Amino acid sequence: MKSIESVQEFYTRVPLANPLGLTLDNAGSGHFNVFSRANCSPVTPYSRRDFYKVSLIIGTGKIHYADKWIYIDRPALLFSNPIIPYSWEAESALQEGWFCLFTEAFIQTGEYKESLQDSPLFSIGSNPVFFIDEIQQKEISELFIKMTKEITSDYLHRYGLLRNYLHLIIHEAMKMNPTENFEKHVNASSRITSLFLELLERQFPIDTHHLCLKLKTANDYARSLSIHVNHLNRSVKEHTGKTTTDHIAARITREARALLQHTDWNISEIAYGLGFEYPAYFTNFFKKNAGVSPIEVRHTTV
Repeated sequence: MKSIESVQEFYTRVPLANPLGLTLDNAGSGHFNVFSRANCSPVTPYSRRDFYKVSLIIGTGKIHYADKWIYIDRPALLFSNPIIPYSWEAESALQEGWFCLFTEAFIQTGEYKESLQDSPLFSIGSNPVFFIDEIQQKEISELFIKMTKEITSDYLHRYGLLRNYLHLIIHEAMKMNPTENFEKHVNASSRITSLFLELLERQFPIDTHHLCLKLKTANDYARSLSIHVNHLNRSVKEHTGKTTTDHIAARITREARALLQHTDWNISEIAYGLGFEYPAYFTNFFKKNAGVSPIEVRHTTV
């Protein structure tokens, strides 16, 4: 699995998606863009993104998640958030519809003051695909068409209007029932284990002690993969012989040793960067897993 794809990396991968050359802060607060699906690749890499997406998919294909996939065989709305990794595999040659992508900052300046990840459409564990009928397709298509026209206008408040169009699409979807016809991968357990290990590995290296490690427990990883923690634990244990917690502890310990040996960060900074609330918690953890104290490791390198 690739690292988190940024908006800029997305535009590098799909240059036709940003013909206007919009900057990352084009909306004043945050970023917003809308474009035709005809400009997108038929296959997208399995990864997380650092932006939200709302897509009107007209064409057939599969959306892959950690342990499931859903077949898109008719027009559908897809809601993608930065936490859950996914990939798209087009089946039909003809792919139509639209995407709009936006950052959290863009939507929070409007109606939604809380994180979108707490909303029914973007929350972890929610079903992100809504199949739509002809009337709904027509109404939502009209909103996307208005978006594509408005983003090129010189209207002073165009991003406020674009935000309103986005709200209308969100509210239309909230009135629908999400699809439930997910299919399991044949080798779902093996796939989950692989994705967990990749997700674990790309939390590192820690580049700054100012940002705390985000994923620290088995529950954190299960939520990010949109699966139940018991399912994750069973899969990892079955395929590696070790528990999820064992893998996490071993990787954090290895990173801690590297930071102690190759940086001048103090123990408190290392502890915070690795997700420990107090240095004493980190010291106890490190002693338990490394067999020596952080100070001992630090002294052997000076």
